[in-house]
Order: sequence, then C-alpha cells, then structure tokens
Amino acid sequence: MKPYPSIAFATIALCIAAAPGSAAEHLTGKEIAESVRTCMDAKADPCQDFYRYACGGWLDTAKIPGDYPEWDRGFADITERNLAVLRSLLEEAVSKPGGDADLAKMGRYYSACVDEAAAEKAGVAPLGPMLKEIDAVKGMDGLMSVSGKLHRISASPLFNTFTAADFKDPNLEILHLYQGGLGMPDRDYYLENDERQKTLRQEYETHVGKMLALSGESNEVAVRHAKEILAFETELAKVSWPRTELRNVEKIYHKLDIAGLERLAPHLPWKRFLQSAGYPALKDISVSVPDFTKGMAAIAATTSPETLRAYLRYNLLSATAYQLSKAFVDEQFAIEAKFTGQEEVQPRWKRCINSTDGAFGELLGRYYVERQFAGDSKTKALEIIHGIEWAFEDNLPSLAWMDDTTRGRAVGKMKAISNKIGYPDKWRDYSKLDAKAGDFFGNSMAARAFEFDRTLSRVGKAVDKTEWSMSPPTVNAYYNPLVNEIVFPAGILQRPFFNRDFPVPMNYGAMGMVVGHELTHGFDDQGRKFDANGRLQEWWEPSVSAKFDERAKCVSDLYSTYEPQPGVKLNGKLTLGENIADLGGLKQAYRAYKQWVKEHGEPAVVVEGLTNEQLFFIGFAQIWCTKAQPEFERLMVTTNPHSLPKYRVNGPVSSFPEFGKAFNCSEGAPMRPAKTCEVW
Repeated sequence: MKPYPSIAFATIALCIAAAPGSAAEHLTGKEIAESVRTCMDAKADPCQDFYRYACGGWLDTAKIPGDYPEWDRGFADITERNLAVLRSLLEEAVSKPGGDADLAKMGRYYSACVDEAAAEKAGVAPLGPMLKEIDAVKGMDGLMSVSGKLHRISASPLFNTFTAADFKDPNLEILHLYQGGLGMPDRDYYLENDERQKTLRQEYETHVGKMLALSGESNEVAVRHAKEILAFETELAKVSWPRTELRNVEKIYHKLDIAGLERLAPHLPWKRFLQSAGYPALKDISVSVPDFTKGMAAIAATTSPETLRAYLRYNLLSATAYQLSKAFVDEQFAIEAKFTGQEEVQPRWKRCINSTDGAFGELLGRYYVERQFAGDSKTKALEIIHGIEWAFEDNLPSLAWMDDTTRGRAVGKMKAISNKIGYPDKWRDYSKLDAKAGDFFGNSMAARAFEFDRTLSRVGKAVDKTEWSMSPPTVNAYYNPLVNEIVFPAGILQRPFFNRDFPVPMNYGAMGMVVGHELTHGFDDQGRKFDANGRLQEWWEPSVSAKFDERAKCVSDLYSTYEPQPGVKLNGKLTLGENIADLGGLKQAYRAYKQWVKEHGEPAVVVEGLTNEQLFFIGFAQIWCTKAQPEFERLMVTTNPHSLPKYRVNGPVSSFPEFGKAFNCSEGAPMRPAKTCEVW
C-alpha cells in the first residue's frame, strides 16, 4: 500500500480565502467575520443541511474556472495562490540566469517548458528513438525490455510499480508490483454496460486512434489498433480487483524473490524487465495482486505482437502528450475532459510550474518556504497537533467497545507517531539532475528517470525516515502507516485551513480537523492493521476487532445512502477509511478546542451572532465549500477513496451529538438523527 495522501486535492472575490496571501499577512477581526458571513447562507437551516448553511453564499456566487474540473474554497484556492508565488520565483530565475545556480537550473527547465514554439517545431520527433524500439518488438522479450524503459519515464504498460517499506519489515525498502495497465481511470469503465460507460468506451477508442494517427500511423491502421487496444485493456480489467478489494491490506502483500515471480507468471521474462529498467539485481518484491499478475502475463502471452506494439506505442504517447506539440496536448486533454467535465486545458505556464515542481520538488520548495512560510507557523501548528494528540488519548477510556489491553497499545502507537511540519529537515539532493536550455522533452524525461532511479536505488536498503512524499508547496497532508508518521507540507498551513489571526475555534475547526483526520488514519480500517513500528501485524484483541468492524459497518452503510446525483451513490466501502478519519478528526478537534478553552479561558466572539462552538463547526465546514462538474463528481465517486465534499461536512456533523447541541437541533432532524455512527 503506497502512502497515498489522505486529503483530496473564475475569480472568487467574495470570500477572504481568495485574496492574495503571504507569509506575513495579517487579518483583522472585521475581515474574518465578513469572510465567514459572506460564505454562509444564513437563511438555510443548519439542522437540515449544514453544508448549505455554512457554504451557501459561496456556492451561489462561485464559478468553476475553465481550467479546473472543480473549484473549492480550500485546496484549489490555495493552489492558485501558490502557483502565483512559484511563477514569480521561476520567472525571476529566468530573468537572472547568472545568479544562484540552483535557481538558474530550474529557470532553464521552466523556460524550456513554456517555449511552445519549440514543441511545435519538434512535433513527434522526440519520440523517434523509443518508437523505433517499440516497432522492433516481436515477442515477450521485446515487450518486457521496452516496458522496463517506459516505466523509467513514468509510462506504466501492463502493471504499476512503486517503492515503499516492506509491510512485514518496515525498516526495509522493497518494490511493490501493483495492478495497472489501463488507459481509462478504473476497471469499471471497461466492464459496466450502462449507456454512459458504453459511450465513454467508444470515445476512448476514438481517442486512442487519433493519438496513434498523430504519431504517424495511417488512419485505417490506427482505427484497427485502437479497437485492439481497447479489447486488450478490457481483458486486463477483467483480472483486476475492484478498488474496495484493494483496501484489504493483508490481501495485497505477497513477498517474492525474482524466482517466485517467474513461477507465478512464467509467460513474462521478468529479468529482462528489471535489466531494461536498470536494476537487474533487484530481488525484494511484493506482488500486490497475484491473480492480476498471473492473468496479465497470460493475456500478454496470447496477444499478437502487432497489438502489443500498438499498446506500447499508445502508452508512450499518453504518458508524454503534454511534453509534445499542441495537437497531442489538445487530444490528450479532450479525452480527460470526457471524464472530468473540465472545459479548458490549463494554461501552459501552470502546467510548466507543476512540471518544474514535479522535477525539482524539494529544491523549488526550499525557495518557496523562504518566501511564503511564516516563521512561527510550525510552533502554532504544533500547539494544535499536541492538543489533538491529547484529545485522542483522553477520549479512549470513553470507548466502551475497546478493552484495556488494546487501548494501551493504541496509546503507544499514537505516542510513537512522528509529525513532519512545513518542510524537510534534510533537503533532497538534485545535483545529478540538470536542465538544458531549450529541451523541455529531454529535461522532462531526464527528471522522470532521475526520480525512478532515486526510488528504485533504495530497494533492499533501510527505509529513509526523513523522506517526504510531497513537496513543501503541496496543499495536502498525509499519514503513512509504514513509517507511522503524519506530514503537513507548508502549502496547507494557510487560510482557510490555518492563520495566526484566525479565532481559536476557527483554527481548531479547520486545521485541527485536518490534524485529527490524519491521526485517526492510524486507526482506520487500514491503518489499524499496522503497529507502532509500521509493521503489518495483529495487535488488537480479537473481540475488540470484531466490535471495530461493527462500528465501521455503520459508517459504510451511512455513506452508502448518500446520493449526489440521481442513480449515483457513494461507495461506503471504498470511502470507509476516509470517512472514519473525518468522523474521528472532527471529534478530536472539538475535544482539543474545549480543552484549550479550559486552559486559556473563553476567547472573544469574533463573528457576531455565532457562538464560538458554532464558529468551530463553520470553520470546519467552510474548508470544504466546493463546486464540481457533474462528470468529475461521477469520476470521484468511482475512483476516489474520499467522499464528495458535501458529505465530508454533513456526514461527520450528523454523527456528532455536540454539533446538534451547538445549533439547538431537535432530535430526529437530518443533522441530529436518532441513530449515529461512532468509531473513535
């Protein structure tokens, strides 16, 4: 299980969250109060639909920018502000190439990227050498040899790979072989037969044909190959596990050596893949889904070489489209828009900032932190974190379903969690990655290979616990069960999540909930399977595990009732871990806030007409104010382990009795139902 982030990722002028920000900004109480009030719909009944009450004003006026499939008051808005900061940094680097060597290197990368004329002139030529190798594939040796080279540049034919700790030996880094090889977002798009999925399949097939034609195939051959590729990927989808099955961490760990992998899937020459990828001696491997790996190999072995060549060609084109000419960019965006509803491709400068961040994340992040991260933000964030940790431990004795033995172990695991805030203590070394002026495609492929080598070279070695999986400007946070750590990049430590001038209840409602959410991930349906040292092993008493499962089922059943669009319901099993974390995060944040009040006294009321308790819940809700294209909502329901934002608000508050008390909701109201779910 890769340590995926656990929080999801048009000018909005009405809420203060959209105003320009900086590390040194200060907000007045009047500005804060106006921001809160403007985003609300005071006419709505908070006991009927709290999301509408907290976000209605924003929802009525916000517009989704054309280059986004969704727009929210938290993540997307901060991301836009961060892009402006990074753009300023990189444009300064371009204008002063003789200055700081690291900045100059990133300036060359960014400058080459924004040079659209050079990409147009190059056309498909940069792919020439790789296309020639693909055209020479005649059997399984050639298939795996080319696949190894494609994996080095972030194309992933047949399967996915990533490096992470060994589930059973968390001090050892190993390679995880994961199911994959599909061009559409999920197996369901290949296997479900409603009219919408049939239409998307046809549009995807047409897209594949267009991409192949752009690469030089005749239209007739491209159309035939596209049909064959869809058929091949459909067979891969049939042997792929549903996302809900992949949540069972015990079922996705099967450690093998290379000989074991060859026995499992003998049709494929695995040594040829590793040799081509540059790691012929690699031996520490876990096959996440053996049934997929075995089935995928058999499918590949019975597929014609011509179809395999076409499949490899399309994988290369799809993975590099945004590094090529406008025709490729437009066609790649066109198919993505079918799934997301996004109206416009992102401007090139934004794509180039994201590409530079992907290539030089911590190097660029170092300069971002100097310019944007307030010096006392770590201290203030730690105060909230320590409050949440206290609240989690203080709450445990009230959980009657948990015995003393398991409770004690839970406390031990919580106390062992390490917190990383803002930016790494040890910055990553990019001295071996350079950028050439005027060669965006070459620079991008070099950066991808650099990252591939950086991670693969760690396999068989001790896990580096100083590593970060996100760059400092990233607007996100994550819990990694294999290291038992929580990471809060500098990017998220901004309004509306956090601000030094926010009233205490707002900071606890927003950032406190994020902290509580991440901490609770250590004890959700997946995280609880790992002990304090990150090892996958049972540390719960059997009777307590059964009681946990009962409570988790309540949460799964509750969220499965939510229907954001007619006929489109949330998948409570897919979103279970995130929902448990949301429920627990809100509860711990509120408990920590009330303890702060006990120690420091009741803070002054900042928003007239709202109690501090009410402001706590509104601060929590307003980080989730979101508008999304219908297509994007359907995509998220199918693929995303997070519930849609409305239900990340209404689900937790309706299961938390203190909310009903704060807003004087009558028992039986939608936000104060008679039956509630509680895990932590």
